[in-house]
Amino acid sequence: MIPIKPITLTPPNQEQQASSSDRISEISSEVARNYLSEGTLHLGALPPLSLYIHFPWCVRKCPYCDFNSHEVKQSFDEAEYLRALRLDLEHALPMIWGRKIYSVFIGGGTPSLMSAAGLDQLLSDVRTLLPLDSAAEITMEANPGTFEAEKFRSYRESGINRLSIGIQSFNSQHLHALGRIHNGDEAKRAIDIARNNFDNFNLDLMFALPNQTLAESKHDLEMALSFEPTHLSLYHLTLEPNTYFAKYPPTVPDEDLSAEMQEQIQAKMGEYGYHHYEVSAFAKPGKESRHNLNYWNFGDYLGIGAGAHSKLSFPHRIIRQLRHKQPKAFVESAFKGNAVQESFEIGRDELPFEFMLNALRLNDGFESKLFFERTGLLLNSIEKTLSAAEKRALIEVDHLTIKPSPLGRRFLNDLQQMFLDN
Repeated sequence: MIPIKPITLTPPNQEQQASSSDRISEISSEVARNYLSEGTLHLGALPPLSLYIHFPWCVRKCPYCDFNSHEVKQSFDEAEYLRALRLDLEHALPMIWGRKIYSVFIGGGTPSLMSAAGLDQLLSDVRTLLPLDSAAEITMEANPGTFEAEKFRSYRESGINRLSIGIQSFNSQHLHALGRIHNGDEAKRAIDIARNNFDNFNLDLMFALPNQTLAESKHDLEMALSFEPTHLSLYHLTLEPNTYFAKYPPTVPDEDLSAEMQEQIQAKMGEYGYHHYEVSAFAKPGKESRHNLNYWNFGDYLGIGAGAHSKLSFPHRIIRQLRHKQPKAFVESAFKGNAVQESFEIGRDELPFEFMLNALRLNDGFESKLFFERTGLLLNSIEKTLSAAEKRALIEVDHLTIKPSPLGRRFLNDLQQMFLDN
């Protein structure tokens, strides 16, 4: 177990509350000047809004991971980080005044390193500051190496209603090669604990692992299916830049074997009644991830925490933000009044690619009218690109929907790239 400094749940004093209110008032005026003024877009309505919360620490950095995660080499101050998260959220409130939150996702890193009291405080702060939809999906990522039955019961009682478990494999040798801190037996035990506390949970599984055979990939999938998860995320191992695997690449299955694994997965998932609704996501009917669907439908999301990204719409512009990535820098900047490191407006000429980069991940596509609703641009602004993609049999277009064809799903990067050059 990783040592965590005890959390003291003390409310802010009157002076702190007044100071916070002053800061929010100042930022509110800045928001009104910078973001609510006339601009180049005209959005008739704002899209649904989600909240992402980043917890940046892990027991150990996996060699394939390119996420903003930091290995815990000594105790970290959980209470300090939670206070910084609250301040970050308070400072961001003027950006989202009056908007309801439809989903919350606590990702990392390894959020399940958080204490039960810390998680309860975090969700209490979220409910205090934001109007949550009564049916809000609240997901937490969890690592099988951090599972404790009592702690996860407390997570459920605090309001987590969906769990996403990073299994990756049930094969202990493959888990060791991936640098995971759990083995196959611990993976199974973690799922048993999850099933006893959550009726909605996702399993992350990877394929095309170092030296993995087709039979081993099949066994991993069948083992995962035996637990009857409501959702499965199935990822092809990729050697991302700036990772240990990129510097020291392992021996992985070739393209032909990887393709066989993928075809095997798709056939088996259909056999078990899962809907392949997004590139890497399969779900039982009605159990698609609401949070991820909001991403793919070019919805809005506020990201708080170290390295978190935001995409926020206003009547006349759409902006992106990035928080400071290093935990220490994030905490310090949050306490100074602004944890945002970068903030920029998405240009009109960039919006088609930004939209399609997300929406074309959906196997069933999207309603044609959504493009105008989420970008403020008419569909005829990308008519030439749509026609070119249709001629190449990469998309299927009718008067209601636009979706990638089977060929388009196979060459999705090429299809998305066409809209970058629109």
